[in-house]
Amino acid sequence: MKVERPNKTIIVREYQLEIGKIQVYDDYMISIFDEGSTVNGERLFQILGIIEIHFRDKNFGFISLRKYSYAIDPMIYNQLREIENLKALAVVSIKEIDMHNFNIERLFYKKNMKFFIDLDNALAWIKRRIRS
Repeated sequence: MKVERPNKTIIVREYQLEIGKIQVYDDYMISIFDEGSTVNGERLFQILGIIEIHFRDKNFGFISLRKYSYAIDPMIYNQLREIENLKALAVVSIKEIDMHNFNIERLFYKKNMKFFIDLDNALAWIKRRIRS
């Protein structure tokens, strides 16, 4: 799984949360959550704060880079679905279990959500969704 970014891509801000980190770029964000952490409503509140700070009045995408295994409360997708300017959500992983989990998660999200095994392809898709 490639995780390098092109040289001209600049991280606007990086947040270290209890469950991992969030990298914020100009029009998208990437989450890299820690092994064994749990993404639940309380943790989502922190992420929503970051979204409010950086993307209040602009369209953006969210990439979940699943380098490690962690749990996600699928009910958080109900809240994410309400964010009108969140135009696309990508999950990036090479693990089969993540593909299985993705198929369940997208039943809750019900918007533009796609699974990738390569970060560059996910980013290209996110950029296209933001522009359209």
